[in-house]
Amino acid sequence: MSTTALDGIGLLVTGSPEYRDGSPLGEITDAALVVDEDGRVAWVGSSRQAPAADFHVGAAGRCVVPGFVDSHSHLVFAGDRAAEFDARMAGRRYEAGGIRTTVAATRAATDAELAANLARLVAEMRRQGTTTIEIKSGYGLTVRDEARSLAIARQFTEETTYLGAHVVPEGSDPDEYVALVTGAMLEAAAPYARWIDVFCERGAFDEDQARTVLAAGAATGLRGRLHANQLGPGPGVRLAAELGLVAVDHCTYLDDTDVAALADSGTVATLLPGVEFSTRQPYPDARRLLDAGVRVAIASDCNPGSSYTSSMPLCVALAVREMRMTPAEATYAATAGGAAALDRADVGRLAPGSRADLVLLEAPSHVHLAYRPGVPLVAATWLSGRP
Repeated sequence: MSTTALDGIGLLVTGSPEYRDGSPLGEITDAALVVDEDGRVAWVGSSRQAPAADFHVGAAGRCVVPGFVDSHSHLVFAGDRAAEFDARMAGRRYEAGGIRTTVAATRAATDAELAANLARLVAEMRRQGTTTIEIKSGYGLTVRDEARSLAIARQFTEETTYLGAHVVPEGSDPDEYVALVTGAMLEAAAPYARWIDVFCERGAFDEDQARTVLAAGAATGLRGRLHANQLGPGPGVRLAAELGLVAVDHCTYLDDTDVAALADSGTVATLLPGVEFSTRQPYPDARRLLDAGVRVAIASDCNPGSSYTSSMPLCVALAVREMRMTPAEATYAATAGGAAALDRADVGRLAPGSRADLVLLEAPSHVHLAYRPGVPLVAATWLSGRP
């Protein structure tokens, strides 16, 4: 059995607090990492204590961090909404209804066109250090189009989410559409999905409808998550906490009851700063959540309407500058936090047994992700121990 050592690491971020400094990032200076032939981390520690390995790759003093875990994206789509963005920058308000523009383009696209666009975006993400990606449906909104969207997404990731309840299609009756989402559409989509999601928001689905959709998904074996409290205060965050969902995403408009519910339930609050950058809405107050003991993740929400970025480093920088997170907290939220939002223990960290998904930064520290925003700092991305 062959092993590969990545040595000469100036600073290794393990994401495991048992290493060296006891902080959540578990930083080790002058470090090495050994990967087994199955692509798993076999050993981490000081380079002076590294065991023998069959092959060696030098990090040349670079910082190494776990691969970013992007736990919220909408990558199966066609078309472009640059005109909508342009109008929004001129003062038009962002509303959920804009989703219907992408729905029309996605329905008209072929499977090959959707797969090619998705492959392009995944490649962008890989170049920027993202190694685990969650991908939602939600731009089909018919039985056929939701099922094919998820089938295409499943070619690229095991973290697929059925989002038939993204918005009510134009001209449809809301109650009849919910019945479709929980009936024939769910039956067609479920074989390709791990998760089920609902956009619980004004202009989309209310609390009762969200409950109905999540209950139907659970009965089919799909685990629940929610879009909630993005456009204004609402019941979505409290519903996620009540149901014990793994994660609830956006969390922009929260009151004290919402924050307490998240802290008590352990539900991960996934923050999506690319959305606020692109819509000029207020940023979530991550500092408030962290100080209350809420688990926080950062994700890109890459989509053509409200956050057309595939860059997790940009999201880290925005979280530090605009959401009052420290560089260490933002790095953790983009790696181990994202893994928690997907209920994964094998990614988002670099410790024995985890997948050797990692990023070599052209920098001496993870702090440079926020310190040097917009600079392409990713020197290499490794998936399962391979560049």
